[in-house]
Amino acid sequence: MTSQHPIYVTSLGGLPNVAARLDGFDLLTLLSPSAELHDWTTLAHQRHLRLTFHDIVVATPGLTAPDGNTVQAILDFGRHERDCPMLVHCWAGISRSSAAAYVIACDRNPGFEQAIASELRTRSAEVTPNILMVQLADDLLGRNGAMVDAIRRIGRGAEAFEGAPYQLPLRWRLS
Repeated sequence: MTSQHPIYVTSLGGLPNVAARLDGFDLLTLLSPSAELHDWTTLAHQRHLRLTFHDIVVATPGLTAPDGNTVQAILDFGRHERDCPMLVHCWAGISRSSAAAYVIACDRNPGFEQAIASELRTRSAEVTPNILMVQLADDLLGRNGAMVDAIRRIGRGAEAFEGAPYQLPLRWRLS
């Protein structure tokens, strides 16, 4: 069974409001290693994966960049088929969470990289998916640059401290 639910994307600040509208969901948390630990037990999540890395696109001394293992963990979490929504969040809901939603949607919909990227821009003017995460996923999925090219085509999002919550469809095919 392929989930008909979208991926919900939000910032940490928007997480309680988005979560309150869902009866149950799988939660993907993407925060910096120094981020304060939160009590997630008040949320109606069924599964929870917390990954810690900084929102950077080049290796920087003293900071933790996303790597192949991080992106593989995101893909594996997204591949777990359940009939419930997925809720992805990072600090601002702009870069790491948008990249994660994009790579999960691309994993499920090969050949739709540009359509998914365009839909990201339609759904949120602020999204600027972390290009390093996209590149790592592109390599892992063997997309030969299609994912990176699609994200570069939509360009950088509007400047914002925090993105507004949005939904991204998980299914592009009608079969």
